[in-house]
Amino acid sequence: MLTLNNIEVIYDGVILVLKGVSLSVREGGITTLLGANGAGKTTTLKAVSGLLRSERGDITKGTIELAGQRVDRLPPHAMVRRGVVQVFEGRRVFEHLTTEENLVAGAHIQHDRAKVREGIARVYGYFPRLAERRRVESGYLSGGEQQMLVIGRALMSSPRVILLDEPSLGLAPMLVEEIFQIVARLNKEQRLTVLLVEQNATLALAIADHGYVMENGRIVLEGAAASLRDNADIKEFYLGLTEVGARKSYREVKHYKRRKRWLS
Repeated sequence: MLTLNNIEVIYDGVILVLKGVSLSVREGGITTLLGANGAGKTTTLKAVSGLLRSERGDITKGTIELAGQRVDRLPPHAMVRRGVVQVFEGRRVFEHLTTEENLVAGAHIQHDRAKVREGIARVYGYFPRLAERRRVESGYLSGGEQQMLVIGRALMSSPRVILLDEPSLGLAPMLVEEIFQIVARLNKEQRLTVLLVEQNATLALAIADHGYVMENGRIVLEGAAASLRDNADIKEFYLGLTEVGARKSYREVKHYKRRKRWLS
């Protein structure tokens, strides 16, 4: 469905952020992109959704293809019309609009009012809490409710591919698990293709079927989610577990000496 081929991204004409990134997202699957802060994960999503130019970034090498067609030069609105929608980290709701008004805003490419109503009903089916809060200004929603809302708003455009950026950020563990379960349901029931950027490797690999690990603008490891869960390096550097199961401190994990097989 979605393929990045040796993508290079430069900001302000001088800052090289992505250094030859290649990855593939299978149609109807969940692919996760793991990595620490500053690895280039969000930049990868913005390269796909066409948002780099608004931040003085540019794709200087490589191509991006959606269903076999090149899309790396398309603006954001054209990507939305082709079925690619990005959900940003930080739960960016329209605070002075109600929950339902936010959903209607997400359907701006849909001119059939009946289909808009159907879309709202579908979102409420997946997120019943939003139905209870439909008349409430979204700025007064809890963090978990706002995360549900931005995902629901993205669904209003009937996307083929949804780009999820750190949906677990700042949420309580129980809410995070609920949201990840809903993402897995959407993938299964709606055949929604998902590219999930996440630091919570445990949850991401639990629902994904394939994964990539990014460091310093490069993909350093990839494989089936099950194999990544069992990878000793993933366990140590992203789950905080050594090979014998003993936990290491955050400082030790962040200052690890990478074993040679990590880049093999």
